[in-house]
Amino acid sequence: MSWLEGMLTTVTLCWRIERRDGVTLGLTAHDRDLLIDGLLYRAAPGMTPSAVERSASLEADSMDVHGVLASDAIAEIDLLAGRWDGARVSLFATDWTAPGARVPLGEGTIGAIETQDGAITAELRGRTAAFDAPVAEATSPDCRAQLGDARCRVAMAGRRRFARVLAVDDAEVRLDRAEPIANAYGGGRLRWFGGANSGLEDAIAVSDGDRVTLRRPPRFDGVGALVELIEGCDGRFETCVDRFGNAANFRGEPYLPGTDLLTRYPGA
Repeated sequence: MSWLEGMLTTVTLCWRIERRDGVTLGLTAHDRDLLIDGLLYRAAPGMTPSAVERSASLEADSMDVHGVLASDAIAEIDLLAGRWDGARVSLFATDWTAPGARVPLGEGTIGAIETQDGAITAELRGRTAAFDAPVAEATSPDCRAQLGDARCRVAMAGRRRFARVLAVDDAEVRLDRAEPIANAYGGGRLRWFGGANSGLEDAIAVSDGDRVTLRRPPRFDGVGALVELIEGCDGRFETCVDRFGNAANFRGEPYLPGTDLLTRYPGA
């Protein structure tokens, strides 16, 4: 690359950000927009990364990106709402006089995000950050799988339903249809397909008839929006047997003695 052999006066940094909902955004530290591989990288001169370290070790790679919330595509309210959580980011250098050839500098997912006085600091976690996760699970009386995942294996066909939001009172959402069984959506999820919350997802604490109580209030007004309701499970062995008939795939130890074993008997 001949543009790297000179005084490096034409080198600029670029970020390609892909959200989990498919929205893709390009930013560049240059003072004008650049078109690279069909994606327009908007000028964001205030965006600067911390020191970029690349290694072949198994230690977790991470770096911080600092910048100003100057782009209309990245609003503070969307950051706080979680739209950018887990977004895929790639950082590379290119020649701004003839953008195209690039030097990869790092990639990963967005971790912790902080905003203060109109500025943003985002942590970029590399692939090796996955090695920080526990190797083995801790025992528990409740199931550690998620309803419908590869370990649970409960078929979710027929356990997802669409409804319209009629009213929202704090964390309680009233719908235009009732649940099929008592607390069907407790421990499940609610996905927003319309309104200001579109693309976001909330955890459901409990459900009762045509009402579901979320674990936190919706970020934006959701009245009239279309939502998808996904059934949940409380993780108890009795529920796994009686409701789902799935005892063979229960991922817990309901009969394993706990640390309170001695206190269960008189005179212990």
